[in-house]
Amino acid sequence: MAIAADTSLTYSSVAIREDLSDVISNISPMDTPFMSGCGKEKADNTYFQWQTDTIGAGGANRVIEGDDSPAAVARALPTKVGNYTQISRYVVQTSGTDDVVDYAGHGKHQAYRLAKRGKQMKRDMEYMFTQNIAQVAGNATLARASAGLPSWLVTNYVSMGGSGSPAAPTSGGGVAAATDAGSVISITEAKMKEVIKDCYDNGGNPDTVLCKPDIKQAISGLSSLGVTALNTDLNSPKPGFAVGAVDVYVSDFGNFKIVPDRNQNRSRDVFFLDMDFWAIAWLRDFHTVDLAKQGDSTKQMLIGEFGLVSKNEAASGVLSNCDV
Repeated sequence: MAIAADTSLTYSSVAIREDLSDVISNISPMDTPFMSGCGKEKADNTYFQWQTDTIGAGGANRVIEGDDSPAAVARALPTKVGNYTQISRYVVQTSGTDDVVDYAGHGKHQAYRLAKRGKQMKRDMEYMFTQNIAQVAGNATLARASAGLPSWLVTNYVSMGGSGSPAAPTSGGGVAAATDAGSVISITEAKMKEVIKDCYDNGGNPDTVLCKPDIKQAISGLSSLGVTALNTDLNSPKPGFAVGAVDVYVSDFGNFKIVPDRNQNRSRDVFFLDMDFWAIAWLRDFHTVDLAKQGDSTKQMLIGEFGLVSKNEAASGVLSNCDV
């Protein structure tokens, strides 16, 4: 096959306009299921506190008729616990020229970069809230840290590895990090049922299992759950489909949504959560601050201050040191 002499071809052309789409495709995962399920509260100080309380187990409560000498029962005071707020920020700086040139796919570059960092901040928060980190008071050279999920869950703690242990069972949580086992062990339904029963025995009613994607697949692959059936209707023209996932686990003590979290900090933790008992306390909502202008550029700071609230950690549980 030959090409005639002097035929103009694209290979040697120099002025062809780029075929640049005006839609910027960003596949970075933005789903943050833990944060999305949390309530919102107001913090009034860098160390904010709340109270937790319980009702005792049922017992024999019988008195004789006509008893004229009733004694007061001993009072049981609520437990006061607290957490620290932490500060997160991003600083974005754009030259005057860069902010006025015509970009494909978005408008002003400074505004686009700020919006992008705002989304990144959301992922950062999901990561930090699921991190096994104790609360840190901070000082002039050390940033404050808000205690994460694993350091709160002390009552209903079950470890796949025998040497793992919760943070501090008598402290109310948050003041120490959980101790990981030396090794991780494949998740089992028996251990899942153990956490669920512990939650129920201690008055909790969790309904969400939060885990990393690989653990979600491992749960779907547990042979004890029998997720192998091919579902099809021979009388229907629709194609058949194979069930290869467990999205809802029906336990003896309630149904659990199994939710994968791509932004969860640790693969080894599987959380059994009652989201009514978790919230984010804001000392300062996220806002943009214009920083001092120096030269031919715009400099802005996106900043916020917040902390995690565990209204009663006994309502939830964790299965730790899990592997696939």
